[in-house]
Parts: sequence; C-alpha cells; structure tokens
Amino acid sequence: MKKQITTWDWLLFSLLITLIFSILLVMYQIDRQWLKLTAMETAMSEQAKDIRELRSTLGSGVALIDSSVKGIDSKDVSLAFKRSNDAANLPDYAQGDWSVEAFGTHLKTITPLVSTDAYANNVQSYVLESLINRNPDTLSWEGLVAKNWTMSEDGLVIRFQLRDDVNFSDGISLTADDVVFTFNFIMTEAIQAPRDRAYLEKIKSVQANGKFEVVFTFKEPYFEALSLAGSMPILAQHFYEPYLKEPQKFNESKGVLFGSGPYKLMDAKNWSPDKGSVELVRNDHYWGDVQPSYHRILWKIIQNDSARLTTYRNGDIDSYAARPVEYQTLKTDEQITKKSNNFEYMPPVVGYSYIGWNEYRSAKPTRFADKRVRLAMTYLTDVNRIIGDIFLGYAEPALSPFSSTGKQHDHNLQAYRFDLEKAKALLKEAGYEDRNKDGVLEDLKGQPFEFKLTYLESNEDTKRMVLLLKDLYARAGIKMIPFPQEWPVMLENLDKKDFDAITLGWTSGIETDLYQIFHSAQAVSNGDNYISYNNSVLDHLIDEARRTVDESKRMLLWQQAERIIYEDQPYTFLMRRKSLLFVDQRIHNLQMTKLGLNLGLLPLENYVPKAQQKYTQ
Repeated sequence: MKKQITTWDWLLFSLLITLIFSILLVMYQIDRQWLKLTAMETAMSEQAKDIRELRSTLGSGVALIDSSVKGIDSKDVSLAFKRSNDAANLPDYAQGDWSVEAFGTHLKTITPLVSTDAYANNVQSYVLESLINRNPDTLSWEGLVAKNWTMSEDGLVIRFQLRDDVNFSDGISLTADDVVFTFNFIMTEAIQAPRDRAYLEKIKSVQANGKFEVVFTFKEPYFEALSLAGSMPILAQHFYEPYLKEPQKFNESKGVLFGSGPYKLMDAKNWSPDKGSVELVRNDHYWGDVQPSYHRILWKIIQNDSARLTTYRNGDIDSYAARPVEYQTLKTDEQITKKSNNFEYMPPVVGYSYIGWNEYRSAKPTRFADKRVRLAMTYLTDVNRIIGDIFLGYAEPALSPFSSTGKQHDHNLQAYRFDLEKAKALLKEAGYEDRNKDGVLEDLKGQPFEFKLTYLESNEDTKRMVLLLKDLYARAGIKMIPFPQEWPVMLENLDKKDFDAITLGWTSGIETDLYQIFHSAQAVSNGDNYISYNNSVLDHLIDEARRTVDESKRMLLWQQAERIIYEDQPYTFLMRRKSLLFVDQRIHNLQMTKLGLNLGLLPLENYVPKAQQKYTQ
C-alpha cells in the first residue's frame, strides 16, 4: 500500500538535507584547516632550514644580495664567537675542505674521563663543550654554553644561566640537567675517573634550578672555583646514562665520544685504535653563532718523524712540528718555504718535560725513595748540555712545575747545574759505592745501582737524550738501561706504577695547581702522582693554597711549595721547549694569541679559501 508524501514529510526531508550539507561543510572546513596547518608546518620547517642555510652561507662569506655581506652582525654574536665571526668577515673566507694533522703516536682511547693524555684531549675539545671558555686575547673567562653567571661574596656558590638554544649533535637540547648529570657521573666511584674526581671533590653539590640555570655549591673556598665549574666538559645525559648500568663497559671503551661541539664522530660509540686515524665530521646541528669552517677534522697516526715530514712535503697534512736538528735546514728548504708559513715561539702556557723517579714499586720503597739519590740524579742530568746538544738551544731549563715568568715562581731559586762530584758525594752518603771495583755502584747489600728509564719509542729526540743520559750516569757508576715503549703500553704501566723511572712531559696553564701531580692523595691507582711522592708539609701547603682566594697570599704559598719540590726533586725537571712549526699556506687567518698560535683554536678561526681547497665534503 503506497504511502502519501505529506507536508510534514517534505519538512523532515528538507531538514535532513540541510543537516547533511552542514556536516559536509564542516568536514570541508576541517580539511582545509588541516591542509593549512600542514602547509604552515612545512613552511616553518623550510624557513628553519633556510635560516640554518642562511647562517651557514653568511658565515661562509657567500653573498646572497650584497657582496659585502660576510659574517653575522657583530651585535648578534656572543663574545665566544667574536674572533671566528671576524674571520668569517675576511674577504677570502670560505667554508669547506678538511683540516688534516698528524699524531706521532697511537691513541689508547678517546673516551672522556677514561683517557689521560693530551692527544685524546685535543680530539675531545672539538666534540665536548663547557659552560665557559678562555678569551685568547685577554685570558679572561667568557660564556660559551653559559650566557652569564654570578658568584656569591664568599665564593662558595656560582649560578650559571645557560643559553636556551644549545643542542647536542643529535638535535636534543642541552639543559641544566645534563650539567648535573655530568658531575654525578664523574663522582660515581664505578666510573674510572679518579683524576677528575680529585678536583671535583671540592664541590658539595650541583643542582638544576629550572631548565636553564645550574647552581654549583662548594664545600670550601677554592681559588679556581669558576674554572673548575665552568670548564667541566658537559656530557649528554641521554647518551651516557646507560653506562651507569654497565660502568666497566664505559671504562674499557676506546671511542665513546658524543657532545654539543662543532664536530662529532661518525659513530659516537665505536671508534677504535686499529682505525689508524681519528676522523670527525661537522655537526650539522651545531648551535654556535658561527658554523665551523672545515667539513672534517682528521688526525693521521704517523709515528716516524721522517714519515711525518714526507707526508707534510707531499701536502697530505697541514702542519709539521719540526725537530730542532732539522729546523734550520727546513727554513732554507725551497720546497718547504714555498708552501709554508713558519712559527718559532715559546708558548705562553708551555708545559715542561721531566724525569720522574718512582719511589714505591710493588708496595716497597725503591732506591729513589731516598731524597739524596734523587738529588744526585739531578746533579748528573746535564740539562744545559741536553738543550745545547739535542735541542740546539730551542728550549730553556725548567726549574719546577711553575713557569719562570709566572707569579707562582720564586725567583731566588737557581737551576741545578751538572756536578759530578756533588752527585758522587750524595750517593756515597746514601750507601752507594763501587765495592767490587767493576765500575758500577752497589748498595749496602751488594746490589748494583741499575735501573730502566722508560721513554716513548717513537720520539727520536728523546731517544738521543736518553743515550746521552746513559753516558752521563755511567760516569758516576750508575747503569741506566734505555727502555722504549709504545704510548698505550706506557699509559698502562703508569697506571700500575710499573716502572723504575720515566721521562715524559706535562702541559701547563695560566696558574698551575700542584694537587693532581704532587699531593700524596693522588698516589693511588690511576692517579697522576704515579711516582708515589709523599711530603706532608707540601700536602698542607697545596691544600692551603687551593683554598686561599686572595692572590697575593696564595702566591706566597705556591712559592713555599715550589721550594719544597726544588729541595726534594721528586722529578728532575728538564726543559720547556719552543714550538718550531711549519703550516701550509692554504691555512688562513693564523694569529699569535696569549695562548699561543691560534691553529685549531676553538671556536675555529682558521679556514681555506675556496680556490685553495682540495677535499670535498
């Protein structure tokens, strides 16, 4: 039976059609809004990319509109990047190419905290960053990851305000929590970081106050509180935290390195010494006001001096640190001079070389535990002859750990000079005589005075010095056996204190803290007082100097400490050497600063003009 369509039916039908149309309209509007949001998001992403590319392009000196545009407006650049921005404004500045250098020895590990040598530290400086940095012109501190800081009147509390635009190389933001984590990670006993813990024990706590403020509270005043807190390399919590569950895996690692710096490892967890080189690539997420100039940083391992020179001649490395014996010749070598700039200078913060006398081995005192024996060895070590014969005058005697031009040094002290008779008298007083007339001294038990001097086998100048010392010591009836070792093996033996005597060098700073090397608290496994030197009076002076903020009073304490080291001779101090450096002329913007030559100085200031570049990305 058919049903009639009434007026009411038409009304309902009309309402239904209107409702359906309304729904479709709303869906259309929502879809349009979604498309618009997607378009906006894409545009923002592209804009962010354009900004990054713009910053990179401006930093490279390539003009977009006006050929005079080079770097970033100076008012938008933080102090830490001023010098590198000035470089970016130079007429021939360009980004690209590689920085290629050479290490003269194999690296044992480049993992932070676990590594202990200057080579690994050099690599890490391109990857890890700290809150503050030294200005190479004024030597004052300036912000890097931190934009500013305040210190309490008593010097016990330092508040750092962090920049909010710093990212790690994976793009994750660096925050105050990462700084707190770094401190806690280092202070974890299971982590092999005794050297760093020795210093950070001065700090009572490190706390985050919000996302971008971190507060360091010290247990007592410390003269280098700002340096200690501000220069601590920041470890990413999200990357390093898993190693707290497997500390041994971290301690045994060879190449676990990740940070916020301008460069990164291609694989942040798996570098190994058998690669034969260390290679870093540019961090595309770098937050800095000026992007790094080089696409890559490469260090080749070339142990032989002659092979390194040949590699430099061929243009396969960018610089060559000449040995004194070859420097004069190279200065007149047409091939070298045509392609090089050469620099001869004593770095303002140059380190020193020494012979360390191991006083305890296998928990027993050695002959070098006797102060008279150590002093005799210093009298027998003709430093002036070493400087003249081996280093051809390109060095100066080192009297102590302190620079002769620094405020810590007591200028009344005079360098020990070679004196065979004084040495023999001291040795006789200590019980050493040639009892069987064989030309070698014996102790009271008849044991001959014989020891091994460990040195780095790849260093030709050190080898020549050791052979000279062998002859000098023999004149007093002492049999010294040269004992060359590879660098990784030397480091292992240092940690185990498994050596008789060793010749090495320490880097230096603007003001040297003696705690790490000479305080008895550091005569522990993996500690840097690996000669087991112990003097309670010196310990007290070091402790007192470190907590003395007043500089004039602190310098008097350091000078007292220096006199004790001078008298005790735990080391026989050798020399501070000049840098004799040839640098390829393709490397531009080389300048001398109060920290030395700015080659490789971070943030990077050196570059290769476009026409002279030879490596692709």
